[in-house]
Amino acid sequence: MIILRKILFPFALLYGIVMLLRNFLYDIRVFKSSSFPFPVICVGNLSVGGTGKSPMIEYLLTLLISNYKTATLSRGYGRNSSGFHLLDGSETAEMVGDEPLQFKSKFRRAIVAVDEKRTRGISLLQSSCSPDVILLDDAFQHRKVEAGLNIILTTYNELYIDDFILPTGNLREPASGAQRAQIIVVTKCPKNMTVKKQVKIRKGLKLKDYQKLFFSYIEYSNKVYSEKPGKLISSISDEKITLVTGIANPQPLCDYLDQLHIDFEHLNFPDHHKFTKGDLNQIMEAPLVLTTEKDFMRLKGVITHPNLYYIPIKMKFLGSKALEFDQQIERYVLNKK
Repeated sequence: MIILRKILFPFALLYGIVMLLRNFLYDIRVFKSSSFPFPVICVGNLSVGGTGKSPMIEYLLTLLISNYKTATLSRGYGRNSSGFHLLDGSETAEMVGDEPLQFKSKFRRAIVAVDEKRTRGISLLQSSCSPDVILLDDAFQHRKVEAGLNIILTTYNELYIDDFILPTGNLREPASGAQRAQIIVVTKCPKNMTVKKQVKIRKGLKLKDYQKLFFSYIEYSNKVYSEKPGKLISSISDEKITLVTGIANPQPLCDYLDQLHIDFEHLNFPDHHKFTKGDLNQIMEAPLVLTTEKDFMRLKGVITHPNLYYIPIKMKFLGSKALEFDQQIERYVLNKK
């Protein structure tokens, strides 16, 4: 795979030039973007793969939903439908995508919608629900919408400054695209990350004066959940466990289970994997299945396993930076309303 990526280097250069030209034409208004007179916050990244967008959306929902009528808009990756759909929670992941269904399941008060055309989706949300603020999930490259606040995520082990354009690397656009963001969050950091390391990353990112940098980590729950109330993960530690994952990088979850001295067999599928009949039969044969929350949204609609559990995660900021981040979000929402 590494050799193939190197062979494809000329195509990466061509793709990078096309993306640079596209961004330039949007910047000088040759290509039109739509802006809106109410708060629109975009959460995205420069790279393919999991950088933690869903935990960030959930963090923002937790922050805003008590005081503001908050909506999320996703394209509904992998769904078998098209167009605008407003979720009521009764849908399946096949209908609307696993992540939107996860948002609606956890935040019943949230307005959750999907539409592959974000401009249309925002307009329909505003006309039908009149939310105070709209969160755009994975829309940083969707430049037909000009969000009022852009948050981009980059993982600690795969910073965008150390990456290259597709297909040689994993970047969707050149690293210079980060300049459109007002907030950059380095995600999946070690909890014990040193200040020295933070300073080194800050220097490497070469932030603009208007950009704020934050560092975050993933915290796994000490409970597992199903359709029933949660119970301590230690209560299943003596069971024969099959871990099922269909996410970009399951290694942190595996490491967490190893730290708890939990023995498990791992069925590792690609990100957003569509489970085949054979996959589902294999999963059904396992005495106890443990999975991610996103995968649970897809599995619960197609199998009725009596012992199907998931582990929730939360995004948390290092040090005392959560307050600073929260205040910046709330200032933007208040000033834009």
